[in-house]
Amino acid sequence: MKQTIYIYHTNDVHSHFEHWPQIARFLSERRKEHRARNEAMLLFDVGDFLDRVHPITEATRGKANVELLNELGYDAVTIGNNEGITLDYHELDTLYERAQFPVVVANLFRRDGSRPPWALPYTVVRAAETFRIGLVGVTAPFTNFYEQLGWNIASPFEILKAAVAEVKRQADCVVVLSHLGVHEDERMAAEIPGIDLILGSHTHHLFPEGKRVNGALLCAAGKYGQYVGVVKLEVEGQRLAQASATVVDVETLSRSEEAERHLRRLEQESLARLEAERVTELKEDLPLNWFAPSPFAQLLASALREWCQAEIGMVNAGVLLEPLSKGLVTKKHLHRICPHPLNPCKVKLRGAELKEIMLEANTERMKHLRFKGFGFRGEVMGEMVYDGVDIETELEEDGQWHIRRITINGEPLDPERWYEVATTDMFAIGHFYPQIQRAEEKTYYMPEFLRDVLAWKLAQ
Repeated sequence: MKQTIYIYHTNDVHSHFEHWPQIARFLSERRKEHRARNEAMLLFDVGDFLDRVHPITEATRGKANVELLNELGYDAVTIGNNEGITLDYHELDTLYERAQFPVVVANLFRRDGSRPPWALPYTVVRAAETFRIGLVGVTAPFTNFYEQLGWNIASPFEILKAAVAEVKRQADCVVVLSHLGVHEDERMAAEIPGIDLILGSHTHHLFPEGKRVNGALLCAAGKYGQYVGVVKLEVEGQRLAQASATVVDVETLSRSEEAERHLRRLEQESLARLEAERVTELKEDLPLNWFAPSPFAQLLASALREWCQAEIGMVNAGVLLEPLSKGLVTKKHLHRICPHPLNPCKVKLRGAELKEIMLEANTERMKHLRFKGFGFRGEVMGEMVYDGVDIETELEEDGQWHIRRITINGEPLDPERWYEVATTDMFAIGHFYPQIQRAEEKTYYMPEFLRDVLAWKLAQ
């Protein structure tokens, strides 16, 4: 008996709800079409569906995101690092309490080694009368971050091998929901036998027609809800005869007015909730300049230094998107001004390394660097701002300002001395400054974000 099964998948939506009305209408219409043709349809999300950059997610700590997944009838999801490490322990542990779908993540454990009851290592779904699909989920092992929050995150490959072998005995087709990234997916396909389909994410890659590696079909739908992935499975009895993949460009789709109304209501409620959380009342403005010293950026550098109990505070001005006006300051203001899921971090650096970082940060290339990722949700890097550091510069013949002298808390920088530097975790995990990325001593402060440190400082 021949059957056709359709799998739809999203990944790395990151609370980009501007595309959700198109996705909602498209998937709802497709579900009706498949039902009319007596075809099976499954719908999965592969993590980072939420992102606290959006006020809806910030105010509800992702519960509204789960509500949206429920409404479209998702059949299973896995978690990404935005679900896993931008919520505190209790927020993640209760995130899916009203979910109407299983959460499949095989490599997440509590500190005592047990699995949280909401996180299944795998599940088996009956996609058609005689055909069973086994789902295994894994997420990127940001070990330091998970441990700091109270979880244990295991390296995924050994767990995957065991889970795939176990699922293979119970299912006719094995699908991995992988929030590991494209290179790990390719390695997975090459090293672990028995996988038929890998739905990928994390690295925001796009496979318009899938990619075959060692018999497995790798699929991925880009980022921000710009695409929906579609996999067509041709099934003969209990045998998978053929699998093919495509993606649908969401920009070409019509919008659901009902979904738009729902999102507007959610946003209004969320903004009102954030506005009700008072932080302080400013007696004067806090100006901001991305490319020159300014009071607001200086305040954040000072706050970081104090929060982390470090000798030096160091932060790029671009993490602040707007100045702060005098008057009442609420969580709504701070979320708009500093929306990034960035945590404070303290790193130990030798003076010579610190000088290299300062020289690089002082270049026009770095100040005007535009990027997205590593938690940064702004526009441009901006000038590096310090607390506890004095830098003397002079204008050279080439027309550029060059660093002439550096003092740390009134003393000349010592190339051989170790300094404790408070900064953001994006420098600790990103490739901007290799000296910080490869530093052996790093302390992450979680679950607080930069805006929480700002709120604490302003409230003083």
